[in-house]
Order: sequence, then C-alpha cells, then structure tokens
Amino acid sequence: MEQYVIRGGNPLVGEVEIGGAKNAALAILAASIMTDETVTIDNIPDVRDVNALLQAMSDIGARIDRVDAHTVKITGSSVRDISVDYDSMKKIRASYYLLGALLGKYKHAEVTLPGGCNIGSRPMDLHIKGFRALGADVQIRNGAVAAEAQKLKGSHIYLDKVSVGATINIMMAAAMAEGKTTIENAAKEPHVVDVANFLNSMGANIRGAGTDVIRIVGVENLHKTEYSVIPDQIEAGTFMFAAAATKGDVTVKNVIPKHLEATSAKLLEAGCEIEELDDAVRVVASKPLRHTQVTTLPYPGFPTDMQPQMSVVLGIAQGTSTVTESIFENRFKYVDELTRMGADIKVESNIAIISGVKGYTGARVSAPDLRAGAALVIAGLSAEGTTIVDDIHYIQRGYEAFEEKLEKLGAQIRRVQTEKEIQKFHFKAV
Repeated sequence: MEQYVIRGGNPLVGEVEIGGAKNAALAILAASIMTDETVTIDNIPDVRDVNALLQAMSDIGARIDRVDAHTVKITGSSVRDISVDYDSMKKIRASYYLLGALLGKYKHAEVTLPGGCNIGSRPMDLHIKGFRALGADVQIRNGAVAAEAQKLKGSHIYLDKVSVGATINIMMAAAMAEGKTTIENAAKEPHVVDVANFLNSMGANIRGAGTDVIRIVGVENLHKTEYSVIPDQIEAGTFMFAAAATKGDVTVKNVIPKHLEATSAKLLEAGCEIEELDDAVRVVASKPLRHTQVTTLPYPGFPTDMQPQMSVVLGIAQGTSTVTESIFENRFKYVDELTRMGADIKVESNIAIISGVKGYTGARVSAPDLRAGAALVIAGLSAEGTTIVDDIHYIQRGYEAFEEKLEKLGAQIRRVQTEKEIQKFHFKAV
C-alpha cells in the first residue's frame, strides 16, 4: 500500500500550475456520450476518478481515445449498454452522471447506487425527483437506480436542497427533453456553469447556470465539440492553505481568482497576504496566523471541500476558531488523526472548536477521504519531524502529481511502498 512520508518544517515557496477541475471533468465526460459525434475534451486532470469514469464509459461501449494525459476524444455512437455496473460505481461516485446522460439520450438508464468517499449521506432522492418530474419511471431495484421513459417532457422542478449532483444530472436529461424545463434552487458552483457551457457548445439551450434558476429548452440532437475544462478551485485552494500552514509564499497559476474568493477571504482573515492576478493568486504567510470562524455553504460560500484544509491552518493559529460544517454530516473524521499530531480540536455535532497550538509534530496518520487526506499532508508539511500518511489512494482520486508539485515548492515528501523506503527517506532527510 502506498504512503506519503513527509519531513516537515520547510516553507513552501514558488509557483504551482493548477490542473483541470476534477468535479467539472467528471460531469463533462459523462455528458460527452449524449452525441453520436466525436467530442474532444482537454485540460482534464489525470487522476484516478477521471480514469475510473473513462473505464466505466468504455465498458458500456463508448469509444475512448486518450490523445494525451490531459486530452481525450470520446465517441458515443458505439454505446451498446445503458447499465453501469457495481464495479464502476464502487470506484467512483460520479458515475451517477451517466444516469442523466443516458436517460437524456436513450430515455433509459440503469446505474448502481454510488460509492466514493465516506463523508456522509449523499442520497439520490433529488436526482430521482427530477427524473420523475421529466416523465421518467424511476425504480430502485437490486441496488441500482433504473430510469426509463417513452419520452421526456420539460417540467418545473424545485430542488428542496441545493445539490450540485442533482442540478447537473437533471440539466443533462432535460437538455434532450421535449419543451422547457426550469430548475429552481439550482446549485451555482463553477462546475455547474462549466457543464452547462459544455452542453451549450454541443447545441443545447441552457440559460441561467450560475444563478439559482436554470432554464432549459430541450433539443432533439447534440453535436460534436471541442472543449477545455475550467481550472480546479479545490486543488488551487489546497495549495493556498499549504502556503499558509508552512509560512510560505506560493503563487497558484492557471486559476480563475473569482472562484477562489471565499478561500482568499478566509486566508486574509487568518492573517495572510493575498495578491490576485489575472489568472493567478499569490499567498504570503509571513505573519502569525489568527483565529477566525468558518461555515461551509453552497457556492459562493466557503466550500465544504476546503473545510479540512482550513481546519489544519486554524489548528496552528493564535486563539480559538470554530468551523461549522453545514453540507455533510461526516466530514470531521480527520480530527482524530490531526489530534495525533498535537491539534486541540473538539467536535460538537457539526461544529469543530479549534484551540490553536504552537505547531504540529510528526506522526503516523491515515487519510479517511480525499480532501482530509490532502489536509493531513499539509499538516505534515508544517509539522516538526516526520509524518507518514497512509491510505493515499484517496488523495490520488483527486490530485494529480501531488507530491511532485509540492516537491517543486521545496517540500520534503516522497511516495513510498515499503518500510525500507521510509527508512531511506529518513536517512536522506536528516
């Protein structure tokens, strides 16, 4: 099993290039099979989740031509199966986007209920509500969601709760439904906008993405396109927090600064200096970190995917901070691991009360999920001594070349597989 071994204490300094947004790429790749023509998508991140979805799409018959690590050509005309099996879904939760894509194009889809990171309940009820509103018969049988319709008809759909997955899935199905669909209380995240832009580039008629009301006029056919995925705001934010925690000076490049406003605002409150450029953000952490309060909220609020990284920074800030998690109920599983590194955090219901300590100390910890795993790496980079992070397969689901990018910024981090390699790293690092 692969691990990261980290020798902490080095400020991260330099520039880092941010890749394409994993969450946008997954939905866009799924939507690409909604045309029989060949679609070219670039700026996709070369991460496990993307590769698992491409394999799932190949398994149902889509033709996948990997031009290079970040570019793929997809032809949906060869899709022969509307059923996505358990093996695909247990590897990657976002395979559920194939439901909306297949239902929109073929009026029939069957997808096993999803797996992915265990950060709390992410039920399919809003997806199902939307598909039913469009006229589909939806059943849950044998652990799978099966949706079928003679034809899909536009409808007025109100989402009881803001849901990125449901917004995107319904938007895909409605793009090829008869008539007009309105989605109210829609998610406004940048990747929702990116998927809408992608569908529009294939000939869909979607307006209002990025607001809480999305209006869709269904079309009969979609056509080929070439499209570039937006930069990953969560990867960018992770490196911004790494700069803060290590008292560093890092410029994250190839980003859309507006997507990072909530992250930048909290780092400013915590005492960092932020410089925004056209397509880059620089974080300088030359002063002591200060306490602050954070509540996760749907975009444009503070992202739940940045909550563990923020907590790591606040754990070594002066004073007492609070972090309130309002999106997922199981997102503080990393706290026990961070406590092993010297953090003083108490969790009461959905609130973490963080009393700042002078610094972390190296320990052996285990990544409980994707973002918490990245947060533990950040803690290790700032800690005194050596940290070993187990279960890094979670981190590899969403970060491309994570250790290489950190090394270029001056981090002492190595991906290892054996105790012998850990000892060798110890010897070199001392």
